[in-house]
Amino acid sequence: MTRKRILTAVLTLAVAAGLGVTALDANAEAPPKLPGAELQAGLDALVDGGAASAALLRVDDGRSHWSGAAGTAELNGSAPADPRGHFRIGSVTKSFVATVVLQLVDEGLLGLDDPIGEHLPGLVPGGGDITVRQILDHSSGLHDYMSEPGMSTNRWRGDARFDSYEPGELLDIAFATTPDEPEPGWHYSNTNYIVAGVLVERLTGNTLADEIGARILDPLRMRHTSLPGDDPSVPEPHAHGYTTVDGAFVDATEQNPSLDWAAGEMISTTADLNRFFGALLGGRLTSPEALQAMRTTVPTGTIFEYGLGLQEFALPCGTTATGHGGQLLGYLTYSLRTDDGRVATLNYNPYERGATQEEITSILATALCRAA
Repeated sequence: MTRKRILTAVLTLAVAAGLGVTALDANAEAPPKLPGAELQAGLDALVDGGAASAALLRVDDGRSHWSGAAGTAELNGSAPADPRGHFRIGSVTKSFVATVVLQLVDEGLLGLDDPIGEHLPGLVPGGGDITVRQILDHSSGLHDYMSEPGMSTNRWRGDARFDSYEPGELLDIAFATTPDEPEPGWHYSNTNYIVAGVLVERLTGNTLADEIGARILDPLRMRHTSLPGDDPSVPEPHAHGYTTVDGAFVDATEQNPSLDWAAGEMISTTADLNRFFGALLGGRLTSPEALQAMRTTVPTGTIFEYGLGLQEFALPCGTTATGHGGQLLGYLTYSLRTDDGRVATLNYNPYERGATQEEITSILATALCRAA
């Protein structure tokens, strides 16, 4: 199989229009440039090493941005991956859902320490003892419906990839195997965010898509971000995603994302995700108190700590990066922001092998750790 690598990179410097340059400005130390060559090399390595068929990255620091891509839009194709391309963001969706819930907290419609059963009576087993906060930080003990046989890779056999699901069906699957006493501690469960999505709809009387659109996408002008519902397509431009079923590569680009709904259905771009996390973590979408609650983490025993719809990573340079990662078959995304305002989104399409954590960390550290 012949694989052609085509590289695309764009470096754009943001220059403030209409501002005079004073003598003080002329003598001021210039901000460090984004390390475009190193970032491009990291993307190239993912493709050349067989970890990705395509990879996209964008970094914004408030003064400039760097955007690049490596690989091709399709295996054995000649069209380059477009750095402006759309992709499935998977669990990064959870950050949007949590943001809406915290906005509802700001509006006085609920409290984080309210029992979930108070707002969704009879829906969640043991809901009187599980708080909204525990739903959002994955300490509820609810069983993950996606861990059930046939709910992930097996759906790619035949036409199951186009099956449609209602949120209630997903919860029925989860709660059919939920133990009488939920396991204590932190356990990542997509079920939590199906519950959170139902909570948003119950409290507002609107669909989750409408609430995310009105509260986040429209105000931030995120025109390339969507909740597709039952629509299996990805808007153009996009790179195709692939997965392996029974030892063969399968084009996983088209899939019905209702299986993931509030836990992972959204589609976006690197520019839109950078805009979202820049606004959220910059304090533009919630009250300071709500943002602090979102960023209050619990230990997970993994490479990150978890807040309310937010993951917190410690980078090798000592910088903390906050955001979320996400994966659907064929697509893997990390979108993170540092406290000094630099934000980066990496998306890649896994290929012959999975990228190592060291490879991903190296790219994100290059993007987010400022030069001394």
